[in-house]
Amino acid sequence: MISLPNTPRQALIGESFVNAASGETLTTLNPATGETLTAVAACGAADVDAAVAAARSVFEAGTWSRLAPAERKRVLLRYADLLEEHADEIIALDCLEAGKPISDTRDGDVPEAISTFRWCAELIDKLYDRVAPTAPDILGLIVREPIGVVAAVLPWNFPALMFAWKVAPALASGSSIVVKPAEQTSLSALLMGQLALEAGVPAGVLNVLPGYGESAGAALGRHPGIDVVSFTGSTEVGRLFLQYAAQSNLKRVVLECGGKSPQLVLADAPELDVMVDDILAAGFWNMGENCSSGSRLIVHRSRHEELVERLVSSLADWKVGDPLDDATRIGPMIDANHFAKVMGFIEAGTKEGAQLRTGGGRALEGSGGYFVAPTIFDGVDNNMTIAREEIFGPVLSTIVFDDEADGIRLANETNYGLAASVWTQNVDSAIRVSRAIRAGTVSVNCFSEGDVTTPFGGYKQSGFGGRDNGVEALDQYTELKTIWIQTR
Repeated sequence: MISLPNTPRQALIGESFVNAASGETLTTLNPATGETLTAVAACGAADVDAAVAAARSVFEAGTWSRLAPAERKRVLLRYADLLEEHADEIIALDCLEAGKPISDTRDGDVPEAISTFRWCAELIDKLYDRVAPTAPDILGLIVREPIGVVAAVLPWNFPALMFAWKVAPALASGSSIVVKPAEQTSLSALLMGQLALEAGVPAGVLNVLPGYGESAGAALGRHPGIDVVSFTGSTEVGRLFLQYAAQSNLKRVVLECGGKSPQLVLADAPELDVMVDDILAAGFWNMGENCSSGSRLIVHRSRHEELVERLVSSLADWKVGDPLDDATRIGPMIDANHFAKVMGFIEAGTKEGAQLRTGGGRALEGSGGYFVAPTIFDGVDNNMTIAREEIFGPVLSTIVFDDEADGIRLANETNYGLAASVWTQNVDSAIRVSRAIRAGTVSVNCFSEGDVTTPFGGYKQSGFGGRDNGVEALDQYTELKTIWIQTR
């Protein structure tokens, strides 16, 4: 049995872990039992002011922002080493707070977070500025400079990994950063903040403020000392950050928001043994609490019935249970409110005429946790609520089409455009359909978001303003400057 590690519970501001200025705390729960885990500082506007002041001071001093790239690289590599040394604690924190199956945090999230820091560290001294092709008496320099003070507002579904996706490139750029983890999942971010100080990241460069979105999050969005907000979360809250920017200093806003990703199975798709595991992973990995979840399965009529039957039978092997159990594939929803929301979508699917093929109810009710049985709907129309709205739970909707053009239309008939999958054995179809789908990442004959080397972000209401991962991730944390020199 894993116990809650003895890690920081206060806010990290500058060099110190401190209580919220108000003295208030918030409780964090174990969603597998509904029981309280611990209390952490509940930061507000005063704490945001203090953290931004600390971040701005060290940025202007140049302690980190003007440090030689090779030195920033050395510190971040040391940071990655410390994260690896404390990986078991980070794994336990995310498993307990987020209800994530331990196999996911141990084999995926935390190793990928560490790899993200190493990759961004190695990138630092390999990025070159440019010289413009000018007349002989002109020297035109095109240079990138750290943007200043960054606010990173994180989601609760991948706590440690999303911390890495935001913090690693921001630190690599030379910027300072204030991180607000989701109120449900603050503990791994606080530990990772502590380890940054131990690694030699100067005090004030990385600050961590647990708190509620309407207090700490809104204060960051409105703060005139913040130069860019990088937000991952719902489209609804993303809209608020655009409003906050307009109401304050027109800070840059980078949004990675919701999704309603299609999995498009063409008539010439591979055999079932090739497809089934990945299609289920797209729909049910991380309990469907994943913005790129392939929650709309759009299937050619000739492949439909056989595929759905196989999915239903194979889903029975996905154990719903204690996140600490290695055999568990599906843990609980993050909290009671989200559980009720997901159950409401399932009820709407039934009322609107979708055919329930499996699941549809609460699981493990005696546990006190927020478990939803993995659910597959068939006979779904693309206009139904379950096909239009982001459910963010273990619910897969199956939609039938008759020709390729119709399948592409259905795939694009959504307000979102984060990810998609295409299943076909024809390379021409793979390229043609991938190009036609309006999404930031299209995987072919698999379910994938790419990796740290490839940019991740969306079209339409899935977000804009920048990309996580890839060399492109540093773009959101830097400013581009032209220096035009006339020689005499």
